[in-house]
Amino acid sequence: MTENDHGSAPSRQRKRFPGISSRAYEHPADRSALVALRKLSGFDTAFKALSGLLPERSLRLLYLSDSVRVSDAQFSHLNDMLRDACYILDLEKVPPMYVTQDPKPNAMCIGLDEPIIVLTTGLVELLDEEEMRTVVGHEVGHALSGHAVYRTVLLFLTNLALKIAWIPLGTVAITAVVTALREWFRKSELSADRAGLLVGQDVRASMRGLMKIAGGNHLHEMNVDAFLAQADEYEKAGDLRDSVLKILNVLPRSHPFTAVRAAEAEEVVGEPRLPADHGRALPEALGGQGRLGLGLLPRVGRALRRDRAEQQGSAVQTGRGHSRRRR
Repeated sequence: MTENDHGSAPSRQRKRFPGISSRAYEHPADRSALVALRKLSGFDTAFKALSGLLPERSLRLLYLSDSVRVSDAQFSHLNDMLRDACYILDLEKVPPMYVTQDPKPNAMCIGLDEPIIVLTTGLVELLDEEEMRTVVGHEVGHALSGHAVYRTVLLFLTNLALKIAWIPLGTVAITAVVTALREWFRKSELSADRAGLLVGQDVRASMRGLMKIAGGNHLHEMNVDAFLAQADEYEKAGDLRDSVLKILNVLPRSHPFTAVRAAEAEEVVGEPRLPADHGRALPEALGGQGRLGLGLLPRVGRALRRDRAEQQGSAVQTGRGHSRRRR
C-alpha cells in the first residue's frame, strides 16, 4: 500500500492492521448463516446466473448521475475518513463513495465487480465525525469481506419480488431466497460493526451512533446503561410467544435491532477472547488479546467503563439510577 493509494495516513493516531483478514472480525453467526445460505438447493447456480444478469453498470451510472460523489472537492471530510478506513484495514483499492438524498439514516456497500459505498443525507446530518468514522469503517469492512455482491443480489431480488407480486405464487421461490439472504445479511452487519470498531477505535462513538439511529439526535435524553438494559430485557423475553414475535419482527429487516447491536459491541470490548485461526495471519500487534484485537486498545474499554461510571455517579446524585447490563 502506497501513499498514492490512500493520500495521507489517518488524521489522528490509530492502530493500523496490515494484512488483516476479514475472518479476524467475522462474527460466528455471520459465518454459519452464509454456510446455511449456500446449502439452499440451487442457490449457487441461481446466484451465478443472477450475477451475470444484474445491471451493475446501470447502478453505477445511477449514482453517478443522481448523487454526489465523495472526493477532495465534495464532502472532503468523508473522503478523508474513507481513505483512513482503507488505510487502517489495508484495503488496497479505495471504493467510490456517494452521498444520496434520503432523510432516512442508512449506508450500504453494493456492487459486483467493484464495491460502491452509499451514504444517505439523513445519516450524514445525524452523526458527528467520530460516529461517522465508525460507519465508514463498517462499510469498508463489508467491502473487505466481499459482502457487496450478496447485498446487490438481495436488493435486486427484493425489487423483483415487488414487481411480480401480482402473479399467483410468483414470489414463493424468490421470497425463500430473499428471506435466507436477509437472515445472512443481518448477521453480516455484526461482522461489519466489528470492522467499524477496528477503524474508529472509539467504542463510545459506536454506541452514540447506534443510539442516534434508534432515537434520533437527542443524546442528552438517552443513557448508555438504559439502552443496553433494553437489549438485555429483549434477549431475556423467552417464552414461545415472544420467540415467534421476535422472528416475525425481524424477518422484513435488513439490519439487526440497534439495541442488540450495541450489546454486541459492548460484549466485544468487555470479554477479550480471540480464536486461534484467522485465515491470513492476523497482525502481530493484536498480540492474541481481545476478540477483535481491541485488547491492544485498552483505552477503548477504559473509556466506555469510565463513561458508564460517570453516568452511574450522576444517576446516584439525581436518584435516577439504571441497572447495568451484564453477560
